[in-house]
Amino acid sequence: MPAPDRMLTHLRQAAALVRATPGRRGHTVALENCTEALVAGDLHGHVPHFQVLLKTADLANHPTRHFVLQEVIHGKFRYPRGGDKSHQLVDLFAALKCQYPGQVHMLPGNHEMAQWTDRPVLKADQNQNELFREGVTEAYGPAYGPKIYAAYLELFQTLPAVLRVPNGVLISHSFPAARYLPLFDPARLERDAYADEDLQPGGSLHSLLWGRDTTAEAVGSFLRKMGCDLLVSGHIACNDGFAVPNDRQVILDCAETPAGFALFPADRTITHAELVACVRTI
Repeated sequence: MPAPDRMLTHLRQAAALVRATPGRRGHTVALENCTEALVAGDLHGHVPHFQVLLKTADLANHPTRHFVLQEVIHGKFRYPRGGDKSHQLVDLFAALKCQYPGQVHMLPGNHEMAQWTDRPVLKADQNQNELFREGVTEAYGPAYGPKIYAAYLELFQTLPAVLRVPNGVLISHSFPAARYLPLFDPARLERDAYADEDLQPGGSLHSLLWGRDTTAEAVGSFLRKMGCDLLVSGHIACNDGFAVPNDRQVILDCAETPAGFALFPADRTITHAELVACVRTI
């Protein structure tokens, strides 16, 4: 575990670098200097999967390859006193963002949003938000734990909601259900700060991160609103590590084994079939 004061510095630097990411507009990023993208599925604290993904990304030898993480918190790994270890992946992201600021990105999922808006997520009768907070204190102690926890919340609020790849692929944790699509306004994601209504059920960010609609009609409508052709997303558990629910979307999941990720070209137009062929599993 890194020294608490050093970790706090890394987290604050990472938040500043997220805000300064090239191509950023509000909470959206159009990836620049990007010829390839490696996108992970939901990690939920799975450090071993992250380590494999990082080795595969090989960022030092591929300076135009971008590495995208999503939904890293609220996992099954615990400290001896019961706290959630998933904050370790936030720490790893922060360190990596400081090392490769233009190449490394993290998308928030509904779990990160629930944590920073203080809306409890319950699983097996356990409050995932409290377990996360307890894990931070267990790792960093009562003196630094609250400071580091506050830095996590600041980082979560700063993260981009969507990434646009140069070839028309959109990377988003999910997309709004059909009933919310008529009200969904992509321009609200381009603001520097979210309005309270964006965070409420049916609001632009809430519906973007919580939607589970995978119909071809809904994803097509969403992509038209976003001005993109294909979608790489997460949010939905996949027994095989990935799923292909329609001809515009690929869903990735890294929380269990097999864990799915996609490494695809970003500097040329690709078909859905080519995108699917770029999916790999751990």
